[in-house]
Amino acid sequence: MREETAGELETDPLTPMEESQEKERGIMGQEQGDQDQGQPASTNTQHSLTEKEEKCVGVHAEMEEKEREKGMEEGEMKKEMELEAEVKVELCQSVPGLQMSFIRGTDLFGYVGIEAVLDQMRYKTMKAGFEFNIMVVGQSGLGKSTLVNTLFKSKVSRKSCTPNYEEKISKTVKLHTVSHVIEEKGVKMKLTVIDTPGFGDQINNENCWEPIVKYVNEQYEKYLREELHITRKRRIPDSRVHCCIYFLPATGHRLRPIDIEFMKRLGKIVSIVPIIAKADTLTIEERQEFKERIRQDLAANGISVYPQKEYDEDPEERILNDRIRESIPFAVVGTDKEHQVNGNKVLGRKTKWGIIEVENVAHCEFANLRDLLIRSHLQDLKDVTHNIHYETYRVRRLNESNMNFSELGLSTWLLENGTADKCESESHL
Repeated sequence: MREETAGELETDPLTPMEESQEKERGIMGQEQGDQDQGQPASTNTQHSLTEKEEKCVGVHAEMEEKEREKGMEEGEMKKEMELEAEVKVELCQSVPGLQMSFIRGTDLFGYVGIEAVLDQMRYKTMKAGFEFNIMVVGQSGLGKSTLVNTLFKSKVSRKSCTPNYEEKISKTVKLHTVSHVIEEKGVKMKLTVIDTPGFGDQINNENCWEPIVKYVNEQYEKYLREELHITRKRRIPDSRVHCCIYFLPATGHRLRPIDIEFMKRLGKIVSIVPIIAKADTLTIEERQEFKERIRQDLAANGISVYPQKEYDEDPEERILNDRIRESIPFAVVGTDKEHQVNGNKVLGRKTKWGIIEVENVAHCEFANLRDLLIRSHLQDLKDVTHNIHYETYRVRRLNESNMNFSELGLSTWLLENGTADKCESESHL
């Protein structure tokens, strides 16, 4: 009788009543119930488990595993429901008076095709192409043309495109622009390289940055006038400077007064990326000390170079930009000649003691500069130019002009009569 009662007590957890109680109480409650119910019978049958009891124990273990899996699934479902509820509340609160719900892909009845918008954007971009305008500023002999050719692996510099070019030191700063259409894997890019011969080459370099400041502002003015037209173009040609690469000579000292003045003035209207040109003339230790001095001078003079901390949008972008800021200014070496290294062709400069590989991070930081300008931050450079620098210029110009109804009426009359382009007033720089 005792064995039968013990068997009945051992099999009690398999009854429907106990299963319903276990679901309500959870796994912990189930284990406590098993201990409480097993105590009276376990006093007589601690050392004598029958085959039936072993089967019951096995079934009981299976039931526990199933209940645990159900509990995990229910917990995950509850978390998802809580997250969805939070999103719904946030969306509804952000737009008062508007009912809005959050629908995930799992809640849809079938495939809608929303993700196809990415393919549409890619197709339009590949068909129309995009524009990128880059300016190089520095003294003669620092390798500006060579570096630009190395960046885009083609002859895109002014020297390479000018027939019968002769190296002459110009008496004044003159700006020259060269445009190319580069196509790679179906993507077209209109590249414009703005060169600044004569910058810093004179004995008296006072105000040598003024022609560059004037050129940058003229491009903003040109874009602004296109926007103010009543019947403006569907796609306004973009000649604004998206990035300015400033070349620092590898002196190993500190920033010169001309460097500080230029970056102070230009840093407010265009994105500046400073680099140390011909860095192979410095040792690794000299390079690190020079970079540290330059960063100290930039901070001491309040000079902001790209990428600025205030433009970081999210934590991931901030982490990436912090790494870039730690490497600025980039110590680079440029060349458009290939050499054989271990059976492979590499871009490099050949010396008596070896070959300096341009794209080898252990030799120089050219690869980091290329990644910043083209592979990771090209679109961000364009966005900063449009949303920050151009927007600042646009607001200032509209405040200066104090456009009233009479001026608007006059400009409308000029546009209707087709004489607006002939009567363009000079921008107030």
